Amino acid sequence: MTLTLTVSDDVRALAPGFTHVAIEAHGLVNGPSTDAGAQLLDDAARRLAARLDGRAPHEDPHMAAWRAVYTAFGAKPSRTRNSAEALAKRALTDAGLPRINLLVDLYNAVSVAHLIPVGGEDLDLIQGGMRLVRATGAEDFVTVAGGEETVEHPDAGEVVWCDDAGVTCRRWNWRQGPRTRLTERTTSGVFLLEAMAPMRVEDVTAAAAELAELLEKFSPGADIEIRAPWSAERAA
Repeated sequence: MTLTLTVSDDVRALAPGFTHVAIEAHGLVNGPSTDAGAQLLDDAARRLAARLDGRAPHEDPHMAAWRAVYTAFGAKPSRTRNSAEALAKRALTDAGLPRINLLVDLYNAVSVAHLIPVGGEDLDLIQGGMRLVRATGAEDFVTVAGGEETVEHPDAGEVVWCDDAGVTCRRWNWRQGPRTRLTERTTSGVFLLEAMAPMRVEDVTAAAAELAELLEKFSPGADIEIRAPWSAERAA
């Protein structure tokens, strides 16, 4: 069944330049990181360096737009960076990008190469639809701290992704919860590519097409659907 994704009016008003493209995939094959996945990550770091041409990630106009939105809902963007900026900073270090598992490595490679936040959720672990909302502060966010499961609560007004069971990702795309993350057992997933103006819709779509192609390559026979871009400006 197709996952329902909704964006609240409050979020639309906060970020009228927001666009996302979702990829829904079934019949995926995941597993540990591979040499092929590692090569994609290394290549993505080279593509990022060429894109930035000596600039720091936060100096890119797209990352600057994300920082402005984070500030608008009360987050400190230099302390809690959006996922693309955080990955980009790691990609440019000697240590390079982390290897997590094959599916995560694929979407991290696309995120870094295109400098766009990309997330992945296990569809079998999502309860109900997914919603992008401004939190009340009462929602539960189940995470792990010090090796123990713990429940946190977002700040009031914070932008979060959530399902019927609680928050799945805090501060828009800053920290994903472990409950719905992609693991080596994942066979169905949704991948979300998120952009702010000035990134063009066609650039988000191109990044999504690249990710879909990689998913098809590493999971032959998987059922993969790219949804039409969603735009806050169009939906308003």
